[in-house]
Amino acid sequence: MSRVSETSRMPLQPSRQQRALDADRLLTLGCVGLPLIGLILFFAYPMVIVFLRSITVGDSYGVGNYTEVLGSAGFWRATRHSLVMGGATTMLSVFLGFLIAQGLYRCAFRGKWIIRSIIVLPLLAPSLVQALGLIFLLGRNGVISRALGVEIEIYGFGGLLIANTLYALPQAVMIIGAALVLLDARTYEAAEVMGASPWRQFRDLTLPAARFGILNAAFVCFTITITDFGNAAVIGGDYSVLATEIYSQVVGQRNFNMGAVVGIMLLLPTVISYSIERQAMKRQQAGQTTGQVAYRPIFSPLRDLSMAAVSALICASIVAVIAIVVYASFVKLWPYNMSLTLKHYDITLAGGYSSLWMTIIVSLAAAIGGTIAVFLLGLGLRRLPQALAQPIQILAAMPAAVPGMVLGLAYILTFNSTATPLYLLYGTAALIAIINFYHYHTQGFLTVMTGFRQLPPALEEAAGSLGAGLGRTARDIVAPFIAPMLVSVFFFLFMRSMVTLSAVVFLTTPNLSVAAVTIMRLDDAGLTSQAAAFSTCVMAVVCVAVLSMKATLALMGRRSRSRGAV
Repeated sequence: MSRVSETSRMPLQPSRQQRALDADRLLTLGCVGLPLIGLILFFAYPMVIVFLRSITVGDSYGVGNYTEVLGSAGFWRATRHSLVMGGATTMLSVFLGFLIAQGLYRCAFRGKWIIRSIIVLPLLAPSLVQALGLIFLLGRNGVISRALGVEIEIYGFGGLLIANTLYALPQAVMIIGAALVLLDARTYEAAEVMGASPWRQFRDLTLPAARFGILNAAFVCFTITITDFGNAAVIGGDYSVLATEIYSQVVGQRNFNMGAVVGIMLLLPTVISYSIERQAMKRQQAGQTTGQVAYRPIFSPLRDLSMAAVSALICASIVAVIAIVVYASFVKLWPYNMSLTLKHYDITLAGGYSSLWMTIIVSLAAAIGGTIAVFLLGLGLRRLPQALAQPIQILAAMPAAVPGMVLGLAYILTFNSTATPLYLLYGTAALIAIINFYHYHTQGFLTVMTGFRQLPPALEEAAGSLGAGLGRTARDIVAPFIAPMLVSVFFFLFMRSMVTLSAVVFLTTPNLSVAAVTIMRLDDAGLTSQAAAFSTCVMAVVCVAVLSMKATLALMGRRSRSRGAV
């Protein structure tokens, strides 16, 4: 009797199923919790700090800093310049982007792969490379200026407009092209049967269907333009913009509070632009239907040859700007001695090539850590209730609305303070890797979530019915299925980390620099040929990354097809 009573009082051992369930819950908590802590510490918290510094007046809080900035003629001049430049660049980029996208997806001519390859070249280099190329072409000692015998004023609005357009154009082409490729061929066939002319089809079918893509491209180009620092710093001249105004306040005058105010003011139009862009994207996605028939254009001589000529002309401009930078890196003394040499690659200023190797290391760290973080976050969010997952998803998408200069300033104000242990990260390569990841966190996160949405639920359900926990399902089912997305995210983070300037310009030190900042310093020192040489090295590394990505994805595709055949 006593034995029975003792047995009844013994605690019940949890079943194997219960232990597996508890392990899954703990793993889900870790998958969501660790990336969420990172988002809070390295994005949300710095943004709170930059806002608090903007309202810090002495030992108290107030609006004195805003009053001073808003009363400054220089601020309003920079704001006006930014808005005008953003508007002009957006209109030009979207117009040219639409022409190229129309040619690629709605016309029939050979060599489209060449146009697709060339149009993305500006993304493979720091933004200031466009400005450098224009100086070598159109500057006082530029190739075209000397050939024509005229002095072209490239510094200021005109040069900055061209540089920004070249930099924003790839985004416009890709976004508008993604909208055009979704148009259903059956709609056009029906319109043709009803006697609609090509112009009528374009006006009544193409433009309305692509309107959200055009709107999306417009706001992306606007955001890119008003937040870019590289082109404005190199070729802007006296045409000050908000990005250069922040740099002047922080680096030139060491006025961090005023820099924070200007940063908050720059943040407002980008947040508004990003919000509208996301709504346009949702409208575009909502308009998509299943079972669409791809449009196959029939050759029309006048239309297709005209679009091919326009696309070729724009691509030739891109090639000229980038090629002249590469060529200038080998010229002995531009433009007086055009013989070729390798002496400009013997760089001793600004730490030599140490910043290039550091950039590669930092970019690899950002890519590896970032890919793991967004994968874990996406994996965990799938197991959370929608009420909990939605706020986290919103937070994960917010970094795209924050300009790189503002995020970099926020990092200075947050991590250059001994008030918290986070101070230990200041001046380290780890912090530069972290800011590179969170600067592009949104793009990586959305890409991975797209892969998760394409995963058939039946695969996970089958794994669960066979007793596989979250860890094994993630390893054997989820990761292999979305591996192409993870590879794309890895190389995207690596390439953007290699060329970014605005986010890291405040975080470099005399002993720790990155490639884009080194290029800017070489140009500031008047060593434009060495700046071109360093730019060429960066572009070479990024091109190798692009080829590696394509080879990896192609290999994965062949393996997937071979497994399917078996």
